[in-house]
Amino acid sequence: MSEILSSAFWLAVALGVLITFHEFGHYWVARRCGVKVLRFSVGFGRAIWSRVDRNGVEWRIGLIPLGGYVSMLDEREGEVSDADRPRAFTAKPVGQRIAIVAAGPLANVVLAIGLLYLMFVIGKPDYVPVLAEPQGIAAASGFRAGDRLLSVDGRDTPTWTESTNALLGPMMDRRDIAIVVTDAEGDRVERELRMATLDPALDEPAAFRALGLVPRRPVPPAVIGGIAAGGPAEGVLAVGDRILAIDGEPVADFGALPARLARYPIDGPAPTLRLRIERDGATLERELVPQKATPDGQPAVWRLGVAAPDPRDALLRHGPLEALPEAVKATGQLASDTVGMLWRMVTGAASLQNLSGPITIAQVANTTAARGAAWFLYFLAMLSVSIAILNLLPIPVLDGGHLLVYLIELVQGRPLGDRVLVAGQYLGLVLLASLMGLALFNDVLRLVP
Repeated sequence: MSEILSSAFWLAVALGVLITFHEFGHYWVARRCGVKVLRFSVGFGRAIWSRVDRNGVEWRIGLIPLGGYVSMLDEREGEVSDADRPRAFTAKPVGQRIAIVAAGPLANVVLAIGLLYLMFVIGKPDYVPVLAEPQGIAAASGFRAGDRLLSVDGRDTPTWTESTNALLGPMMDRRDIAIVVTDAEGDRVERELRMATLDPALDEPAAFRALGLVPRRPVPPAVIGGIAAGGPAEGVLAVGDRILAIDGEPVADFGALPARLARYPIDGPAPTLRLRIERDGATLERELVPQKATPDGQPAVWRLGVAAPDPRDALLRHGPLEALPEAVKATGQLASDTVGMLWRMVTGAASLQNLSGPITIAQVANTTAARGAAWFLYFLAMLSVSIAILNLLPIPVLDGGHLLVYLIELVQGRPLGDRVLVAGQYLGLVLLASLMGLALFNDVLRLVP
């Protein structure tokens, strides 16, 4: 239950930030163009909070946080007095209407740049893209254990996440690509990953497994990364302590601790362990009595109540000046990846299961928040770019549909007829409901074991 509540909380935070920024883009440009704004709402449905400012704008938070809107004075939606008519949205030149509509997606792009800038300045921990023993297609293509991926298909890959992101597009296209690596001897080598041999019937997860690019995971040292509250190590050990030996037997790494504790009979009394630790360069002796635990219905084991240190061995980070152009570049890459994925879903090169709804978004929000601030910022930037691009799709009721209508008006010199606009609205609602239904269906499928 705590995970469900945590996911719901981070979903609300994510959507709250992104929707507010998107709608503020519409609001800000509308005010600059002299349009009278009636309401600024984050969320739909009954208001759980609202207030009216001195300009007569109602600011409100709706009960359902899956969207938002800015309501403007509009002659199509009711009577407009002669005095207010010049301030109506419909009375403005088509160029200004285009600017107001486009401001929402543009605000999401600007927000993504800002989020990625903060991510780069903070530093996003990740894994160095070094391979363990390759399998499958990677082994057949000549890749070797110890290869460090420098670039994939011409795209720099400083971390394992960047490597997988660069691989996904060509993999779905079943296209052979060049990968530049530094091999175990330190030589720079270009290898060809023959992805054209992938079975076309494989979905994305199965295809990636078939590639056989296995990351090398660093073994965490026997250093205390965290201490459980109320656990046996509390008050005895400290974060940063290195365990050198237990009862006189050396401990090689953190992964050796469970096997070492398993030597003590679980059905007997709790043993008193003599630990030799290193703290701030000094060697100390400590005694500790482990606790019996039964993790997730598994057989009982002895636990010290300590957590491993962070095993991630790469940090994607830039200085304050360098971070800005890198953030712009990364935003462009996210946009390119998103458009590419949408196009592949349309053409059938990618599965429609890649379309995600609020349940998956909530789970990913919770996961990235647990990884740290930089990861959550990266997730927000990805989502912000996705919202910008999805809103620009030429579907009536979305910003892209409105832009298409105004562009047609700009070209032909007169607005479209009311019957065409009404028919477009109904079509847009059907398409949008279908997409949302498919996304929610995919969410439910992911929950089924």
